[in-house]
Amino acid sequence: MGMVTKRKKMHYGDTHLQRRWRVRNRRRDLDQIDDDLRTRSGELINQNVDLEKPGFAQFYCVHCAKYFIDDAAMQGHFRTKVHKRRLKALEIEPYSIEESERAAGRGSFQKAKKRGIETQPTKEEVIAGKRIKVEEKVKITDTDSTPATNPARATRSRPQKMET
Repeated sequence: MGMVTKRKKMHYGDTHLQRRWRVRNRRRDLDQIDDDLRTRSGELINQNVDLEKPGFAQFYCVHCAKYFIDDAAMQGHFRTKVHKRRLKALEIEPYSIEESERAAGRGSFQKAKKRGIETQPTKEEVIAGKRIKVEEKVKITDTDSTPATNPARATRSRPQKMET
C-alpha cells in the first residue's frame, strides 16, 4: 500500500499567482472598521449612488465592510454566522500604540475593555435618527462583590483562637 500524498495547491514557479489568490478576499481590518464605527457610520450607511459597486452602494454592512445587492440580501447577511463572528470580534477594543508599548515592557498590563455592539439599524431607522451603538460593558470586579452576593467568593470562617 502506498502512502497518501498531499496535493500541492500551487506550482513552484507561480509566485505571482500565489499573491493574487492570497489577497483576493482581503477585507478591512478590525481597527479600520472600529474607526469607521466611531467616526463615519451614518455616512457609510447613506452613501451616494455609485454604479460601480454592488447594489449601487446603497446596502453596506459597516461591521463587515461589505456591499450587498438589495436589502433582503443584507438582512439575510445579518443573520449569518459570518456577521455574528465579526460582531464578536469587534466587541474587544482594538490595539493601540500604548498597549503595544505595555506589552513590550514599558508599563503595566491593562486588560482590553469589552464593548457591547449591536447590528446596524436599517436605512429607514438611520433616516429617522437611530445610530449604531458601541457601549462599554460594565464588569463587576471581585472587590465590589461581597460573600453574600457572590457565593463563589464566600470562604469558610475560621474559629478564633482562645487565650488561656
